Amino acid sequence: MPKLAVFPKAFMHALCKDGTMKVSEWIDLAVELKVDGLEWYSGFLEMEDRTHWSKFREQVEKHGKTIPMLCCSPDFTHPDPVFRQREIEKQKHWIEMAHELGGSFCRVLSGQRRPELSMDEGVELAATCIKACLPFAQDLGITLILENHYKDDFWEYPEFAQQMDVFCALVDQIDHPNFGVNYDPSNTFLAGEDPLELLSRVSHRVVTMHASDRYLIKGTIEDLRNEEGGSVGYAKRLSHGEIGKGLNDYDAIFKELKRVGFDGWISIEDGVDGMDQLERSVGFLRKKLVEYWPDFT
Repeated sequence: MPKLAVFPKAFMHALCKDGTMKVSEWIDLAVELKVDGLEWYSGFLEMEDRTHWSKFREQVEKHGKTIPMLCCSPDFTHPDPVFRQREIEKQKHWIEMAHELGGSFCRVLSGQRRPELSMDEGVELAATCIKACLPFAQDLGITLILENHYKDDFWEYPEFAQQMDVFCALVDQIDHPNFGVNYDPSNTFLAGEDPLELLSRVSHRVVTMHASDRYLIKGTIEDLRNEEGGSVGYAKRLSHGEIGKGLNDYDAIFKELKRVGFDGWISIEDGVDGMDQLERSVGFLRKKLVEYWPDFT
């Protein structure tokens, strides 16, 4: 049976950069929603103090919720092997973090799409680094989840494996019981591709999902292509939006996930216009899940 979690998309800068929001404040907001869990982010400022990890877990669990997923952004496509080794060590640290938070899933990425990298080179670098982390993850009971990502909030270049063929090539390189896909349908639009086509290619590997909807505030996808590299963070013309009112066909998505027996976590990336918006997105997804999994409560 799928379960719902929420992610603090609207509060990333406040939680990760200027500290104007405390993690406990986000917990207090999120536990009021009709969800089962809170997806965590490794870059919360307060997570730098390891003594906070168990405290946050206790704070969440006392409300009957869990922290199932940890979102983090390793950069495995850097040309310097010393840099890559540091990223592997960071990922192992995040795996420990996920374990101590009580989670089962820890995100991995390929890395940044640096202009000098060929497809084969980037896939090989990313696959080698992910494989180096898997024995450690297995020992702690953590599954590494590779997301078809667009761009980390704090990266200069977009995701190396943003394009469908590159992503699928990387997924095909890794066959391990503690590895799967975190599917994000919205990110596929940003690659100029069809999210349902991607899902049909990887649905048997999907173990978690990010639920979101995306809009272009102005211009076209091609305009976005022209400005996404060389500047830190998301392009200004891009916006998250209320789920169910954007481009994604959630009926088709859930039909396919149901077909392959999906029973994992669905984490909601929304709320950029306030908690009322996030609450509406939760309501939309709960209604849809009941349609495809009638026993969902």
